[in-house]
Amino acid sequence: MSLRTMQSLVRLGGLLAVLGLLGCGAATQDELTQWISQQKSQTRARVPAIAEPKQFQPHAYVSASALDPFSNQQLTQALKRDSATVSAGTALLAPELARRKEALEAVPVDAMALVGTMVRAGQPVALVKVDRMLYQVRPGHHLGQNYGRVVRITETELTLREVVQDAMGDWVERTASLKLQEKSK
Repeated sequence: MSLRTMQSLVRLGGLLAVLGLLGCGAATQDELTQWISQQKSQTRARVPAIAEPKQFQPHAYVSASALDPFSNQQLTQALKRDSATVSAGTALLAPELARRKEALEAVPVDAMALVGTMVRAGQPVALVKVDRMLYQVRPGHHLGQNYGRVVRITETELTLREVVQDAMGDWVERTASLKLQEKSK
């Protein structure tokens, strides 16, 4: 067989394969279209019925028999009720107002910087810088404007317990801390 005959046979074979695939594709497309139309005709929509709305019953407004929510009597009753529900634990928590204030209580904690710690006579001491002054602070000392008391001093942190009022006016405890400041150049 010659090269030309061989190329003609390959082309003829490719053409027959393409025609065969086209014939299969058309038959499958028709079958698919027929199956879809059959499924559409057999399927029924199932929508549940909507319940009837409830009948509206209007009520007459009688302002004379209703209590005025802004009256002093209502306010007094509400305040008595609220003061009776205050728990014993929160009533005992309050700042020590009678004691003498220490120097660092006039300064906000945000304005202080912990610049070092050391141990003196077996007790940890924190070195706190305020403006250009350096103070030695020990556990039990008070500092900050929120009745803060130093609870713990570690090598890198000074922890204090503050007593502040929440939105309801109750005294609550919260912790604050000063972290060791790196030297800035």
